Amino acid sequence: MKSVTVLLFSCFFLVSCGLQSIPQANNAVEGAWAEVQNQYKRRSDLIPNLVQTVKGYASHEKDTLEAVVSARAKATAITIDPTKLTPEKLQEFQSAQSGVSQALGRLMVVSERYPDLKANTNFQGLQAQLEGTENRIAIARRRFIETVQEFNNLVTVFPTSLTNSLIHHFEKKPQFTATEAEQKTPEVKF
Repeated sequence: MKSVTVLLFSCFFLVSCGLQSIPQANNAVEGAWAEVQNQYKRRSDLIPNLVQTVKGYASHEKDTLEAVVSARAKATAITIDPTKLTPEKLQEFQSAQSGVSQALGRLMVVSERYPDLKANTNFQGLQAQLEGTENRIAIARRRFIETVQEFNNLVTVFPTSLTNSLIHHFEKKPQFTATEAEQKTPEVKF
């Protein structure tokens, strides 16, 4: 009788491990992903004002301006439901956002050629907002990475993995990885 009670208690303990923590961790991943998307949207919302400001000073830089607008359009067309976050969809999202980053980088290089533009208070304000947003994106991505790691540990590490396999059936969540462009060392020429 005593051994049956111990066995039942042990089974209940193992099964109840993660009963609430796994769904809570899943909710945290979804919340962290929403914040990542929110910060990328903030950056996307700044781009039209930045392009308009640059256009007034550097109208003959049409190709660069069009590249920024095009990259923004591609990036805003990609939205991912956090409940359907797959490695492929995350890679597609990352690739589109990387395109925006590269186009904005080229736009900032263009701005260096125009001292009047660099001195423009609207441009300076937009540039400061963009820099702040890039920092917010980095923080949101870091939090997402940490939240996914915690979730993935719950669904793959014993004893909560047992609860997951018996009750919840969650799969590991994909992580951000550095894109090929992000891994390259920037080339600086003087």
